Amino acid sequence: MMSATSRHFRLLPSAFCLGLAIVCAPVGAQSYPAKPVRVIVPFAPGGGVDFIARLVGQKLGEALGQQIIVENRPGAGSAIGTEAAIRSAPDGYTLLEISPSYTINPSLRPPKFDPLNDYTPVVLIGKGPFVVVAHPSLPARDGKQLIALARARPGDIIYGRSGQGTIVHLSTALYLYMAGAKMTHVPYKGGGPALIDAISGQISLVFSPPQTGLPHVKAGRVRAIGMTSAERIPTEPDIPTLAESGVPGYEATNWHALIGPKGIPRAVVDRLNSEVRKIVAQKDVESTLHSSGVFPRGGGTPEQLYELIRKDHDQWKKVVIQAGIKPE
Repeated sequence: MMSATSRHFRLLPSAFCLGLAIVCAPVGAQSYPAKPVRVIVPFAPGGGVDFIARLVGQKLGEALGQQIIVENRPGAGSAIGTEAAIRSAPDGYTLLEISPSYTINPSLRPPKFDPLNDYTPVVLIGKGPFVVVAHPSLPARDGKQLIALARARPGDIIYGRSGQGTIVHLSTALYLYMAGAKMTHVPYKGGGPALIDAISGQISLVFSPPQTGLPHVKAGRVRAIGMTSAERIPTEPDIPTLAESGVPGYEATNWHALIGPKGIPRAVVDRLNSEVRKIVAQKDVESTLHSSGVFPRGGGTPEQLYELIRKDHDQWKKVVIQAGIKPE
């Protein structure tokens, strides 16, 4: 039979560990971050994802009192940088800036990890729509007229799209599928050349980021047919959405968010989420994001970001299958 003394010393380690955990856990959360934080951007410098990572990263570094190091790791359609971040230690010192490519690529290039479970959602930074712009010669002034014209003349309307399997490509494919319409596409290596040809009348229309398409709308070079967001954007209240112009339920947005490896402590996630929410609410940051076609959505929880990623993943998977889209 075990003595009272033996029982005491057998229980001591467990009691000691429990007490140690209670004492140490808050200290660890309060001391984060104790060194620089790395944010991996899985694209080359100079693009939209890189710009927003550096904009938010600078402010985040000031808030946390530590340097935020933005590291560009492009390649394999963003897979190289994404996998490097996902396989990092889940301590909050390596984060990943993502966009819709994170939810699209698994349907084109199966990753070496589970994109819906092998990560920790942190915070949604913002979302932005595309604006559908058309050459003035196209006899359609809104989404309803565009659909009617495309149905009456299947394949006659020529639109430009940038990049195979990009968010612009899939947004257009989703719209045509939901509208039950057919148009002919011309592939371009980027959105800029496609927009130039829409302005010159070489093609009829293109889905364009607001920051590049709207200046030409205001100058009268092209006509705005509609926005791809679920609701009208605050800066352009007179431009209707495609959802309210003949395709109910349609939505396609370009968004930006921070995630990390699976298993980041909740206290660290909450700290990052809170700081980023405060950053995107700052007037100067909000103004800069608006000029980039992104509307801050920093009030979201990690759980809401997870639902956005899951929803986008499922939606784009269906579009890839329905449209028969293959990777380049």
